[in-house]
Amino acid sequence: MADATLQSGSPVRAQAMSGPRGAKPKKALSGRNIMLYGTLIVVCLYYLLPLWVMVMTSLKGMPEVRLGNIFAPPVEITFQPWVKAWSEACTGLNCDGLSRGFWNSVIITVPSVILSIAIASVNGYALINWRFKGSDVFFTILIFGSFIPYQIMLYPIVILLREMGLYGTLWGLVLVHSVFGMPILTLLFRNYFSSIPEELFKAARVDGAGFWGIYFRIMLPMSLPIFVVALILQVTGIWNDFLFGVVYTKPDLYPMTVQLNNIVNSVQGVKEYNVNMAATLLTGLVPLIIYFVSGKLFVRGIAAGAVKG
Repeated sequence: MADATLQSGSPVRAQAMSGPRGAKPKKALSGRNIMLYGTLIVVCLYYLLPLWVMVMTSLKGMPEVRLGNIFAPPVEITFQPWVKAWSEACTGLNCDGLSRGFWNSVIITVPSVILSIAIASVNGYALINWRFKGSDVFFTILIFGSFIPYQIMLYPIVILLREMGLYGTLWGLVLVHSVFGMPILTLLFRNYFSSIPEELFKAARVDGAGFWGIYFRIMLPMSLPIFVVALILQVTGIWNDFLFGVVYTKPDLYPMTVQLNNIVNSVQGVKEYNVNMAATLLTGLVPLIIYFVSGKLFVRGIAAGAVKG
């Protein structure tokens, strides 16, 4: 039987004589690959070089910093700049470093993130699955709100917060961050929920599930990626905010970014570049940790929430 299948003119023999088919394997060192990976390496070095300088400078003492070898690793590693940046650096009459600003930022960020994500997720869920009269107008207003420059809203919000008795308080800043974060988060949640099969929603309605039952039992368990996207966007935006922090709070309640600015731009005494670099790294540590821990879910969520509309 095997000999018969290899007779002249048979399809099997013709295929065997013609050789392998398909695309030829690409060369590992082709010109295209060299150009691609070369460009990626250059871009990575461009972004990593400042980080390298910051880390190396923060681990040096001031005598070594004054030598000017900013790219060289420290001869003698010291963590004193980090300790001073955290608990000893002075801004005006206060010499408690970034520690006070850190806890202020935590108090601002945690409720702002929870409140804005909770409301935006319900908004997106209602807009896609529970259409009400005027829902399109409401969604248009939210989209418009996403593109309003923050700067033109500063003074009106100052007046509103003053009338509410929240100006100069952390809770006033929490309210501001929650309101400004909701339009873009609502858009993301609406687009993500539109990618969930409508049959699940209809089946739950047939089984007697109501508004909150469908939200908690169906939508939330299937929406982890978009919640991670919202978490990263809000934590990054709120933690790194400087403008709202300096406008709507007072010195004792300044967030970490404002404290960092005051430390770096302090004109008292000697300019300690190692302390400034350590303070900058400490300020950006929280968003970096959150992003590196949940980076894969961020990519999945942003892809699913940004394509459909």
